Amino acid sequence: MGKKGVLLINLGTPDNPDVPAVRRYLDQFLMDERVIDIPKFNRTLLVKGIIVPFRSPKTSKLYKEIWNEKGSPLLYYSKIQANLLQEKLGDDYQVELAMRYQNPSIESALERLKAGLVESIKVIPMFPQYASASTGSVMQLVMELVSKWQTIPPISFVNSFHDNHLMLEVFAENAAKHQPETYDHVLFSFHGLPERQLLKCDHTGNYCLKKDNCCDVLNDTNKFCYSAQGHHTASLIAAKLGLSKDKYTVCFQSRLGKEPWVQPYTTDVLKKLAAEGKKRLLVFSPAFVADCLETLYEITVEYHEEFKALGGEHVQLVESLNDHPKFIEALVELVKN
Repeated sequence: MGKKGVLLINLGTPDNPDVPAVRRYLDQFLMDERVIDIPKFNRTLLVKGIIVPFRSPKTSKLYKEIWNEKGSPLLYYSKIQANLLQEKLGDDYQVELAMRYQNPSIESALERLKAGLVESIKVIPMFPQYASASTGSVMQLVMELVSKWQTIPPISFVNSFHDNHLMLEVFAENAAKHQPETYDHVLFSFHGLPERQLLKCDHTGNYCLKKDNCCDVLNDTNKFCYSAQGHHTASLIAAKLGLSKDKYTVCFQSRLGKEPWVQPYTTDVLKKLAAEGKKRLLVFSPAFVADCLETLYEITVEYHEEFKALGGEHVQLVESLNDHPKFIEALVELVKN
């Protein structure tokens, strides 16, 4: 029998931090119908006419702040994760890496698996919590591409791994290095989503944002809700650290536009904590498996400076899963289960 194929897919990164590359990345990313889920005509006007032209130069400057001799941190760590996973799995598997946007492309990775004559493909979107705009987008594109093949091998997807015990242990261990007990408060800051995208995932139509604290506890109704899965991840990490409910807050960063996004917003939480006299904050970003622009710049630089301007002293990022050996073991579990 042939090898078993494994496809790791993360969100993506520009090929380089210059404006043209950032423009290509943002254009492909924001034109995704699951990312900005409005009619195509309106999306095209918004993305190509307003967001990309004005945002590309600013975003390019931010990428240049985190780019290093190894290139994009997200791509660098993603390559290491794929290589380490290949080593762990051995010769019976063929591991490929792809990015949903830009390179290496999903199409090229699937073609390498096809050329390798794999007997099956396990697709792992590298997003711990399910969202239509991330995991759902990956699944849709993979299915669209493979549907054109004349012979389609068995394909399976990992929907989410928000409660994977090894992933939780890595976040807890990374936090322990910073002595959480020395901080005034802990934040679990997840990437934000428009509220309308959460509402679309509520197939009952009468639960999401209609029930009090609808995301606090994971149940059959909200089991695929990004926010509910995020709250669950946070509560499990907090339990490992012995944090009581009053010692941490779940919040959401990276808001785009003026319409309502998932709340509370991280910036609002920073203001609230500063007003309460909190000085030192420890911040997790458990929606990411590798450090990237949102962790290395948005939290480490922007939120740190914002909190200091409000009277705080320090915002400390808990590093992501990156190349931690336990996370590679977590990936092995996801492949084999």
